Parts: sequence; structure tokens; C-alpha cells
Amino acid sequence: MDILENSLRGKGMDERVLAEAPWPSVDVAAVQGLLARCPAAAETPLVAVPGLGPDLWVKDERGRMGLGSFKALGAAYVIACDAAATGVEDMGRALEGRCYVTASAGNHGLSVAAGARVFGARAVVYLADTVPESFAARLRDKGAEVVRAGDDYAASMAAAERAAEAGEGTLLSDSSWPGYMALPHRLMEGYLAMAAEITAQAASPFDVIALQAGVGGLAGAVAAHVRAVWGDGPRIVVVEPANAPALIDSIRAGRPVETSGPVSNMGRLDCKVPSLIALKGLARDADAFATVTEAEAADVLPALAGRGMATTESGAAGVAALRAMGLGPETRALAVISEEPGT
Repeated sequence: MDILENSLRGKGMDERVLAEAPWPSVDVAAVQGLLARCPAAAETPLVAVPGLGPDLWVKDERGRMGLGSFKALGAAYVIACDAAATGVEDMGRALEGRCYVTASAGNHGLSVAAGARVFGARAVVYLADTVPESFAARLRDKGAEVVRAGDDYAASMAAAERAAEAGEGTLLSDSSWPGYMALPHRLMEGYLAMAAEITAQAASPFDVIALQAGVGGLAGAVAAHVRAVWGDGPRIVVVEPANAPALIDSIRAGRPVETSGPVSNMGRLDCKVPSLIALKGLARDADAFATVTEAEAADVLPALAGRGMATTESGAAGVAALRAMGLGPETRALAVISEEPGT
């Protein structure tokens, strides 16, 4: 594991570098108010996991809203906000005639598909040719139309952008870039529901919190909420694959950078370009950035499965980082099990 102390902690990057990007939202009430109207919404548990070094607790997101991932709180929340804004009494038909387009290699696409179906919209998900057909089938089961496009995620994202520009639907990405901020900002806001549950369920603040990151949405939202509620006490460590160090390299450079590297088995975290909103918040809120190797992420899976916490390399990345830190039982630590196995 490689770890970098964040010299920007407390102040963030030079404001001129990310001037267009808003700070991550901390408006928990907006999220909770809308979720209260959703029959599928329910808290996920905070669970003690003994025997892995620290006094470890995990936020278990595998059962979130029946989608198997924290991502259920993201795109579906954006679509729910759009439905509520129509003022239509029958929310199930509020977005008839609307279409959302996205690219996905995993759970974000399921969230778009599920949200669109609930509120009467269409969803079109662009997939790279390398994404397994089994995942395409899961998307279709949720009502999405699947379009194959290109050899990698970047190519599928470009196809989704072209479709949106051609008027075929609203682009709904879980990342942000210049000129595209409003929807990903709201999407990150949806993750505050999980963050608020953590601070409410915990008996006291944690000493160390490890948050895995792809583009950084989950980490950025949780870190912003933790600072708002618990202040500077918890040490927040952002965890990425060694093969996709977009955030840690951006912190080193003091500006957003695009990285390159081989494909990671932590597929949901294998993002070579950071979300600018997430980067802006994490530069201010995170104490350190770390990368874990493919072996470190894989090695922790049997131990988690043996404790009833079966997940993927992506879902276990935070636990893998905490384990590699060599923390003792006197340290109260938190990680997020972000998805169920097979997602």
C-alpha cells in the first residue's frame, strides 16, 4: 500500500484550479425528505467485524434498496428529484416521455435503470464490449435498453454523451467535468443518506475512516458529512486501486490529472479521471490518500466472507487498506462494504 499525507487538508486546492466545481453538498434534509416518500428506502446496518486488526465496523451497503450497492442512492435520487419537481400526483407516471442515458461498468447503470422505471422514464445504458453479458441482462431486467459501444468505459461514455447531444435523452453520469456539474452534484448529494446513517448509528466518532474511491463520489459525500458532524477528529483516508490512482495523483500535482494503467480487478474503482466535485471536496476534507494493490484487495475477501461479509475487491478496498495499515484493536475504524458479490 502506498499512502500520501494530504498537504491540502483544511484548505483544499487553489480556488482558481477548480473554480467551476461546487463544494459537495451537506444538505442531508433534502435527501431524507425525498427518501421518506420511497417505499424501498430503508437504513442499512453498521456492523462490527472482529479479528481483522482494528476495532472494525463496516457500513454494509449490500442490501441497499434491493440493488446490492450504495449506488442506489445516487442516480435514482436524481431521477426522483426530477419526478418530484413535476408536481404530478402520480409519481409513477411523472417522467413519462423522458429518457436518461448513461455509460456504466457496474452499479451506476442499475441505479439509472431502477430510477427510470419507478418514475415512468426510459433508460438507455451504454456498455463497453468488455462488460459481461450477465450484467447487460441485469440491466434489461430492470427495464433498461442496452447499447454496446467501444472497447472500454471511455468509449461507452463518449457514445452516451453523443446520444445526449443528439437529443436522445438526459445524460446522467456519476462523474463531473467542466460544463457538467449540476446532475453529478445532486447525485453525490444522494449519498448523504448513507453518511447520515453512519453518524447516527455509531456510538461515537471513529478514529480512522477508509473510503474507497473510483471517481470519488462516495468518498467526497461521506467526507463532507463527517466533517460537518464530527469535525476534524476522524482521520479520513481515501482508497484507490494502485492501477487507477486518479485522486492521489491529482493531490500530488495540485490539479486534476488523468492517469493510466492496466485494468484493475477493483472494476468499480477503476477510474482514471477524478470527478471534479469530489476532488474539490476531498482535497479539503481527506487526511490522506492511499492505493491498494490487486493482491491486497483480493487477500481480504476470504476473511470477510468468513465473517458474513462476502463482497468484491471493489467493495472490500477500504477494509484492505485498514488491514494494510497494521492498526491495533485500540483503533476504532470504519469502512464501507459498498456492494454485494456478483455485482
